[in-house]
Amino acid sequence: MKFYRRLSNIKAISFDLDDTLYSNQPVMQAIEQKMIAYFFGLDILKPAVFEQHKVLDQRFWYHFRRQAMLNRPELAHDVVQVRLVSYRLGFMSLGLTEDIAQQQAQAALDYFIQLRSDFTVPESSKMLLASLSKRYPIVAISNGNVDTKALGISHYFQHIYHAGWQANGQLLKQKPEGDMFVLACQELAIKPQQLLHVGDCGRADIQGALNAGCQTAWLSCYGVGKPIRVLPHVEISNASQLAQL
Repeated sequence: MKFYRRLSNIKAISFDLDDTLYSNQPVMQAIEQKMIAYFFGLDILKPAVFEQHKVLDQRFWYHFRRQAMLNRPELAHDVVQVRLVSYRLGFMSLGLTEDIAQQQAQAALDYFIQLRSDFTVPESSKMLLASLSKRYPIVAISNGNVDTKALGISHYFQHIYHAGWQANGQLLKQKPEGDMFVLACQELAIKPQQLLHVGDCGRADIQGALNAGCQTAWLSCYGVGKPIRVLPHVEISNASQLAQL
């Protein structure tokens, strides 16, 4: 554990989810292979896929993801909708009509979401959340779309925020935008400096939380998130070190 800034009174703790409470990279790698198999198995796509020698992997979808966000920049803050639109555009490029492409895109998205939360959160993370939630209000602040209820951890959080959700008629933007931090502090009735945010990404989590006026704990154990460019209050090598604070 390394301290870079003086910690002041903490009244609540927020957690990023992916690569903070569990390692998300192996999950996404497994999903990628299952989605490739799913697309390969769609009879409606087989003529175009075989004729064009297509492999519907991340490289194929990347072009349509960019196209979706160029056409609708607000999708950059909603990982669910950008995936849906990307699937629709990709299917249309393979010869499906817009209506059929939309139906197939929704079915593919439903399958992806089912896979997205089909893993086990480490018991150590559950024990940590259980312990901390007895002393502090705990909230989740995530740019992703994992289902905390399906993971069996939703009951530890007083509030759960995902980018792309609507709150008070407004779209919640992805971190490092401050929308979710501000809303969390408002709903917890605390000042921003009384919230300690724990996350792995130096940009989304640390820079985002600091810009919102919150305190920060950088968790670097999974080595996936962007490196820090501004110093957090504290650096920890595993989430269980929070108990020492």
